[in-house]
Amino acid sequence: MLTIDTLSAYGADVKTGLARCMGMTDFYLRLVNKELSDVNFSLLEEAMNKGDAKAAFEAGHALKGAAGNLALTPIYEPVCELTEKLRNAEAIPDTGDLLEKIMKALTDLKALAE
Repeated sequence: MLTIDTLSAYGADVKTGLARCMGMTDFYLRLVNKELSDVNFSLLEEAMNKGDAKAAFEAGHALKGAAGNLALTPIYEPVCELTEKLRNAEAIPDTGDLLEKIMKALTDLKALAE
């Protein structure tokens, strides 16, 4: 189950995330739980695998906003890097292991929610 403590141990900046939710812990946790099923994770993975830089950028940019607002640092940081590499790209550039880092961070967060 997600709690402020488990999110903090995960690496989220819960102080910032809570501040953006006006200190409402239940609201913040609801939003984080909702992020677990964000379709943009699968859209990003699919676009990267297909070599569609534009679609990958769009999905990554959406994830960047959501993860940033919720201060989910383990997702936000690699998504930011990936998004910048994809910005204005015609084809998928070398992104190293950024997609794997994003998907692992999502898997880790989902495990905390169980």
